[in-house]
Amino acid sequence: MDLLKKSNRSVILGYVSVLLASALFGSVPTIAKPITSDVNILLLSSMAYLIAALTFTPLAKRTKIPFRKKDYGLLITVAVCGAAIAPYLYFVGLNRTTASDTSLLSNAEIVFTVLLALLFFKEKLRPIGFVAIGLVLFGVSIITTNFQFSGSLLHLNAGHFLILGSTVLWALDNNLSRILSTKIDTAKLVQLKSAIGGAILLGMAFLLHVNLEINPTQIPYIILISVLGFGGSLYFFLQSLKRIGTIRTITLFSMSSVFGIVFAFVFLHEHISIYQILAIAIMLSGIYLINRQESVKEKQEPQSFGF
Repeated sequence: MDLLKKSNRSVILGYVSVLLASALFGSVPTIAKPITSDVNILLLSSMAYLIAALTFTPLAKRTKIPFRKKDYGLLITVAVCGAAIAPYLYFVGLNRTTASDTSLLSNAEIVFTVLLALLFFKEKLRPIGFVAIGLVLFGVSIITTNFQFSGSLLHLNAGHFLILGSTVLWALDNNLSRILSTKIDTAKLVQLKSAIGGAILLGMAFLLHVNLEINPTQIPYIILISVLGFGGSLYFFLQSLKRIGTIRTITLFSMSSVFGIVFAFVFLHEHISIYQILAIAIMLSGIYLINRQESVKEKQEPQSFGF
């Protein structure tokens, strides 16, 4: 009975964590809006990761489980793929295609994360789970495009492949981070991953001769993005990975797009279309199916947290 209560508590904390992660990450566009036109995105990303690393340094603890050599390899892979190469490919791809195409193609991260989890990381998904994820993915696509699809999407170019490449790397990052989250304190993982990724991105900024000037008035926005949007969301995302698995975490994390339009409506007075409201309803339906399926499964198998 105590084990069952502990398991239920862990699952609840997993759901709460991923909702907090999606809310914090969803706040990034609203916070960054006033400065993105004046600060190079590569520089902004590197600073965000480095400040996140500094923020979590006092909270970082020693690893709970002794690290082996291959665990250090996983850590380097996660940091390089998820916090350095993927963002770089994304921004280069964004520069070579339209914003609407980029928004739509970015949703491939959900698909690739699920596929990798099923094929290589021993997660399971029942038929209703595929339907649920399909509904979530459809809803996210509507929110990010508002049914305004670019004709250029039908003619794949280098930018499209770069965006898709970044989503594959982020999907790999999501699955490997789940493994690492059971071997190392979460704050420590955020610190190390952010520090390595931020350092690589900053090195890229120097190599590409990016303008490093920052207006002092932009610093509060950068700190907020770093602490909340990057460090905070990553911390709670990793907590969720550890408790409810990769597939459920990435599916629920898609709610960041919902939080994004809500924050934009409240603070930037941006319009919410009827299509976006419809999309939110579709996403919530998919998430409800996931929750209902897993609730039934966990009553039958109290110690199982995967699909």
